[in-house]
Amino acid sequence: MVNGNGRVAESSRWTGPVISLKDVNKIYRTGEVEVHALRGVSLEVNRGEFVAVMGPSGSGKSTMMNIIGCLDRLTSGTYILDGVDVSTMSKNQLADTRNTKIGFVFQAFNLIPRTTAIANVELPMVYAGVPPAERHDRARKALDNLGLSAKAGSFPNQLSGGQQQRVALARAIASNPAIILADEPTGALDTKTADEIMHIFRQLNDERGITIVLVTHEADIALHAKRLVRFRDGLIQEDRPIGVNDDVMTLHHHQ
Repeated sequence: MVNGNGRVAESSRWTGPVISLKDVNKIYRTGEVEVHALRGVSLEVNRGEFVAVMGPSGSGKSTMMNIIGCLDRLTSGTYILDGVDVSTMSKNQLADTRNTKIGFVFQAFNLIPRTTAIANVELPMVYAGVPPAERHDRARKALDNLGLSAKAGSFPNQLSGGQQQRVALARAIASNPAIILADEPTGALDTKTADEIMHIFRQLNDERGITIVLVTHEADIALHAKRLVRFRDGLIQEDRPIGVNDDVMTLHHHQ
C-alpha cells in the first residue's frame, strides 16, 4: 500500500508471507534479442525463515534477488513484500521500500571509505528520514550487538575483512528491516572468517527471528540456512528444507 504523499505505508501487522512472488517473469531485451531470465517463478518466504538460493551463473537467481530487493522490475507477475504490492511502484516508491524494508549485505561490503563505521551504519536511515538521535542510537546498538563497539569511530581501511562485513551486517539490521538480502556475503572472506560471519547470520535468524535470503555458490555456506531454493534456466528446480542429514555432498549433488 502507498499513502497519499507517495511514501510506502507501514504494514508491520502483516501476518502473511514476507515475500510472495507469483508467476514472475523477467525478460531483458537487447535490440531484437530477448533473454528470459525468469520464467513464471512463484515463491513464498515466511517471516523468520533463513533461505539459501543456489544455482549456476545465468540460472535466474541474481535476477530474482534484484527483484526481491526492489533493484529491478519484473516484466509480469506479482510481488508482495511484507504486505505491500511493489509490482507497479514508481522509482521513488521502490527506493523508499528499499530503505525501510530491506537490509542489504554484499560480497564487496559496499562501505564508504572516508566514513566511520557508525556513519556507514547510519546511512540508510538518513535516506529513510530517521531523526539523527534515533539513527545514532540504533547504529550504536547494532554495532554493539555485533561486537564492534570499540570500532564505531574506525574507517573501513582500519578494519579487517571480517570486521567490515560485520559493519555491513550492522547497517543491514539497524533499520529493523522486514528481510535481509545477502548476495555472496562471504565471497571475499577466508574460510575461518566466512564461518564466523555465517554464525552471526544464524544468530540473527535464531535469536532475533530476522528473515534472511542468501545467495551463494558454496554448499558449505548454504548449509547454515534452513531452506534451499535452487534455480536453473529461469525456473525453481528445487525447493526443500535443509536437514541435519544434509552435507556439502548432498547440496552439490544436483548442481
